[in-house]
Amino acid sequence: ISLEVVNPNAAGIDIGSRSHWVAVGQNAQDVKEFGVYSQDHLELCEWLKKHKVSTIAMESTGTYWQNLFSSLVVYGFDVILVNGRQTKNIKGKKTDIKDCQWIQKLHTLGLLSSSFLPDSTTAIIRTYSRHRQNILKQVSSTVLKIQKYLRLMNMRLDVVVKDIVGLTGTKIITAFIEGEKSGEILAENRHYNCRKSATEIGKALQYNGREDYFFALKQEWETYLHLQKQKDEVDAQIKKYIEQIIDSNDDKKQYIASKKPYKRKNKNTIKGTDMNQLSYQYFEGIDLMAIEGVNDATILTIISEVGLEGIKKFESAKQFTSWLRLAPNNKISGGKILSHHLPKGSSRLKRAFRLAANTIGNLKEGHLNDFFKRINYKKGRATAISATARKLAVIIWNMLVKAQNYNPPKEYLYLDQKRKLKLVNRIKKNIAKFEIKPEDVGFSKTLNIST
Repeated sequence: ISLEVVNPNAAGIDIGSRSHWVAVGQNAQDVKEFGVYSQDHLELCEWLKKHKVSTIAMESTGTYWQNLFSSLVVYGFDVILVNGRQTKNIKGKKTDIKDCQWIQKLHTLGLLSSSFLPDSTTAIIRTYSRHRQNILKQVSSTVLKIQKYLRLMNMRLDVVVKDIVGLTGTKIITAFIEGEKSGEILAENRHYNCRKSATEIGKALQYNGREDYFFALKQEWETYLHLQKQKDEVDAQIKKYIEQIIDSNDDKKQYIASKKPYKRKNKNTIKGTDMNQLSYQYFEGIDLMAIEGVNDATILTIISEVGLEGIKKFESAKQFTSWLRLAPNNKISGGKILSHHLPKGSSRLKRAFRLAANTIGNLKEGHLNDFFKRINYKKGRATAISATARKLAVIIWNMLVKAQNYNPPKEYLYLDQKRKLKLVNRIKKNIAKFEIKPEDVGFSKTLNIST
C-alpha cells in the first residue's frame, strides 16, 4: 500500500524551550538544530528558503512556538499548528531528531490538520481577557485568606454578611484595619439592605486581640486592593481596544443596541463598559444579549476566544460544536453505538457556554429553559447543561455566520416585564368596568382597550 505525497516541499519542526529541531527530509543531513533567539529564527527561515520549503508543520508546545510561528508567517511560509496528539510517534526510542522527522513525514503525506488560530485583533483581546481571568482567580484566593484571618480573630463577618468584600464588609474591614476594634462601632457601617441587624453584627465582631493575625489580614487586604486596581486597569484596556476596532470600521459604528435593564451585573463585570452596546456594534448588528442566559462575561469570552472572523472559519455549526467538544463522540462497532460521551477537554469558551446553560436551567420559563427541563427530566442536570450548551453554540453560530437575529418560538419575559403586563391588564379591566372614556382622562384621541 502506497500513500500519496500531498505536500512535497514540507518541513517539520519539533519545538523546544532551548532549541528547535527542523527536518526537511528523512536523511541525517536533512535535520538541523537552531536556537530560540530572534537571530536564530532568521537563520532557520533562510535555511528553509534554501531547501525550497513551502509548507511547515509544528507542534503547539506551551508558548514556545509563538515567536517562531510569527517569524515563519512573515517570511511567507504556509505554517500549520498541530495538536500534539496527532504527532505521537510510534513505539520506540524517542529523540528530538526522530520527532521532527516524524512530523515532516506526516505532513508530507497530508495526515496532519491545522489547529484553530484567531486573527491578530482577537489574539490581543484574548491576552487581556485571559490576564483578567487570572487576576480574578488571585482575587478569589485572597478573599479566602482574608476570611480565614478574620475567623481566627473571632471576627465572624462571614456569618452575618453574604459577601465579606461587599458594601458592608468592605467598610467594616477598612475601619477595622484603620484601628477601630469595637464591634458595636464597626456595626454602624452596616448597609441598609443588609438582612442582619446592627446588634447581631456587633455581636459577631468581637476581636480577640491576636496581633499576628491582624498583621496578616492587613497585608492580605492590601493585596486585595492592589488586585482590584489591576483589574480596573485591564478593564479599561479591553474597553479601549474594542472601541478602537469599532471606530476603525464604519460598518460597525452605525448600530445602536436596545437597552436591557433586566440583565443582571455582578461585581466581576467589566466596570464602566456597556457590553450590550459594544457587542452589538462589534458583531455588526447581531444582538447576542437577546439570548436568555447570555451575559457580559459570555459575550467577552466569545469576542476574546474566537471573534467574529474566527467563528466564520467553521463551515458548519457541527464543526463549531465539535471543536468546542460539545458534540458527542460516538464510538461504533458492529453497527452498535458503544459509547457517546463528550470528548475530554474544556476550553474557556466551552466553560462559558456551560455556565450560560446552567443559568438558563435556573430560569422559570423560556424556549431554552423548556429544552433544558426536557433533557433534565430524561437524563439529569449534568447532561442537560451539556446539551443546552451545545444548542446555545449552534444558535450563536447561526446568528453570527448567517447574520440572523435571535427569534425563539417562545419569548422569555423578565420580572419587571411581567409586572408591567399585569398592570396594563388590570388597568384595561378597570376602564371596561367603570366605562371610562378618553375624555374623562384627558385624551382627545380614541382609546383602544381591546385585548
